[in-house]
Amino acid sequence: MRNSKIETDRFRLWAGLALLIVAIAGCEGGGDGIAQQPEPRDVSCDSTSVLENGACRTFAERIDARASTPFTEDGEPVELEVVIFKPLEGERFPLLVVNHGSTGSGSDPSLFDDTFTHKPTALHFVERGWMVAFPQRRGRGQSDGLYDEGFTSNRSGYSCDATIALAGADRALDDLDAVTDWLRMRSDVDTTRTLVSGSSRGGILSIAYLARRPDVYLGAINFVGGWLGEGCGDFAAVNRTLFVDGAAFPGRSLWIYGENDSFYSLGHSQANFDAFTQAGGVGDFEVLQRDPGLNGHFIINDADRWANIVDGYIDEL
Repeated sequence: MRNSKIETDRFRLWAGLALLIVAIAGCEGGGDGIAQQPEPRDVSCDSTSVLENGACRTFAERIDARASTPFTEDGEPVELEVVIFKPLEGERFPLLVVNHGSTGSGSDPSLFDDTFTHKPTALHFVERGWMVAFPQRRGRGQSDGLYDEGFTSNRSGYSCDATIALAGADRALDDLDAVTDWLRMRSDVDTTRTLVSGSSRGGILSIAYLARRPDVYLGAINFVGGWLGEGCGDFAAVNRTLFVDGAAFPGRSLWIYGENDSFYSLGHSQANFDAFTQAGGVGDFEVLQRDPGLNGHFIINDADRWANIVDGYIDEL
């Protein structure tokens, strides 16, 4: 009995230290504190299938594509990697575009090459008849070009300076613009029913981008959005600016945040939403609780918590 208690105490200690380390990285690193959204490990099934009754059931067709863009670097054309999850039946589908976050502090270039997809999101939407696209911005995943979303001058990590950070966000929005145009040319996309979404940096990009293309997207689903983590220099001004930019979109957006978020406190996120609505934006701000001990910044992983809210939002649209 005593040994069991010791092991339990050790586990709690290490779990607490892990969360503390992650929180410090989010504050000091200059980014939004997250590279990819860790998802429940399903080692027995691939990205397009789920384990049911002891067997893997395929729920989608995966397409690894490359999107043409108007960009060039060093005289060479730039293409962006886009991973698409497509329903197994049908010819034309409503489209959800899901934007990835940062790479934590931006100090580990090895993370730049990771291609971001998210099975819980893909599964939820594909099984409701949607195509889901995960674009990788310049320099991320297998996309061409330099990853340059607001780095310090020596590229040791993300900058906390507002001018540099906002220029990086504009570059990311340009990438989303190019991918949007490419996706809309696909014959299997219903261009009258498109949504944009993302988590962390991807979430705030989705809100800001609506103002650029109000004629294209019906709305956005923002999971724990923010560009700079709290404690990172000009974080408040940068995050507020990008969210307020999105207020020009006339439709409704959905904001989903988690309690106990180690990168964006609910107070900061609520203040961003208030500034957004005061600037004329329309949206719903939802706060969800994860299981005890889990970081609210990863609420996107808990599809069972947000499924009804998201489905209700789509039904209203």
